[in-house]
Amino acid sequence: MRFTLFSSVVSPLFVLLAISGSNATPSPFEKRQQCQSSLNIALSVAERLQSNYFNVFTGEYSGGAHWTDANAIENIHNLMLATGTDEFSSLADNSYLGRTAILQADTGISLWSTILDGSYDDASWIIMALWKIADYKTARGLDSSAYIESANTIYSIVESAWDTSVCGGGVWWSSAKNYKNSITNELFLFVSATGALNFPSNPAFLQNANLVRNWIQSSQLRNSQGLFNDGLTSTCANNGQTIWIYNQGVIAAGLGALYAVTKDATLLTEAEVTLDAAISFLTSNGILKESCDDPAANTVTCNNDQQSFKGIFMKSLQYYLDRANDPARTAKYAGFIRAQASGVYHYGTSASTDIGSVWYAPSQGGSVFSASSSSSGLAAHIANAKYGPCSAL
Repeated sequence: MRFTLFSSVVSPLFVLLAISGSNATPSPFEKRQQCQSSLNIALSVAERLQSNYFNVFTGEYSGGAHWTDANAIENIHNLMLATGTDEFSSLADNSYLGRTAILQADTGISLWSTILDGSYDDASWIIMALWKIADYKTARGLDSSAYIESANTIYSIVESAWDTSVCGGGVWWSSAKNYKNSITNELFLFVSATGALNFPSNPAFLQNANLVRNWIQSSQLRNSQGLFNDGLTSTCANNGQTIWIYNQGVIAAGLGALYAVTKDATLLTEAEVTLDAAISFLTSNGILKESCDDPAANTVTCNNDQQSFKGIFMKSLQYYLDRANDPARTAKYAGFIRAQASGVYHYGTSASTDIGSVWYAPSQGGSVFSASSSSSGLAAHIANAKYGPCSAL
C-alpha cells in the first residue's frame, strides 16, 4: 500500500447507521454555523492539497488538467466561504485562472480560446470556478470584475456551440462537432441557470437555461433507471456508454438553480429521480463507487479525470440543497452525505491527509492518490459540514 490509512476497517453496519441517520438533521444553529469538526477536517485536507500539489510557478496542480484544476480551485473557495477563513486568499490571483483573467482585464488580451482548445465542457467548469472566486472576493469586499469578465467571455464561447442541426438542439462536446453528450449540456444548464440567478438583468441566461433543460428532457440521455449515460449516438439514441457519477449530480445542481429562479417544483422532482437512482445503483455499502473504482492493485483504475467525479457529485448535491432550500430535502440526504464523508475519512485518507480515489473500501493498493482525488474528497467534507449531521466521523 502506498499509504497507511487512518482506519483499515469500517463495518457495513457503521455505514448503514450513517445512512439511516438521515432524519437527524442539524439544528438551526449547526446549520447556520455549519459543522466545525467537518470544516476542520476539510481545512486540513485543503492545506495538504495546496502544499503537496499546487505549483506556485505555473498556477496549476501537479498531474491535473485545466478542468480538474478549476474544480479544485472552486472547492477551495467554496471552503473559504463556508469557514470565513482567508487562508487561501492568494490562490485565485496566483492560479492559471486568475493570471488569465487579470491579463484580459488589464490588457484586453484573452487567452481563453487557447486554454479551452475547443472543449465546451471544460469551458463551463472554468466558468463555475471563476464565479465562485468572484463570490469569495465580493464577500470580502474585493474587486471581482476581472473574474466576471472572463466568465462572460467563456460563456459566449459555450453559447455559440448550441446547435439545432443534429438531434434538434444541444451543445456540442467540442469544436469537432461530432458528439452531443450529457455532461456538456448539463453544465450548460447549470451555468445558464446560475447566471440567471447572479445576473438577472441579462435575460439570455434564463432563456438558455430553459432551452437546454427542455432539450435534455426530450432527449434520450437519461435511461430507464433514471440515470444519465455518457451521450447520444449519431442517430440521437442513448449510446449506452458509461454511467459516470458526476453526470447524476450536475443535472441536479442545474435543475436546482433553475428552480431557484422559476420556483417550478417539478424541477426538484425531476432532479431527485436521478439523485435517488444514483444512490440506489452507484454505491457500495451506501458509499459512492465509480465504475472504474477498485481498491485492489493491478485492477481497473480511474484516470485523473474520473478521480474527480464523486467529489463533483457531492459538490453538486450541496449546490442542489442550497437552491432547493428545503429542510425536508436536507433531511432526506443528510445521512447519505455523512456516509460519504465517513468513507472518505476512514477508507480514503492517508496518514499525510492525502485522499485516494476509492471511498467505499480500504485500499489494497488500488486507490490512486492525486490532486484530483484529494480535491474530490475535499468536496465531500464541505458538503458534510453544511448538510450532514454534525457528529464525529
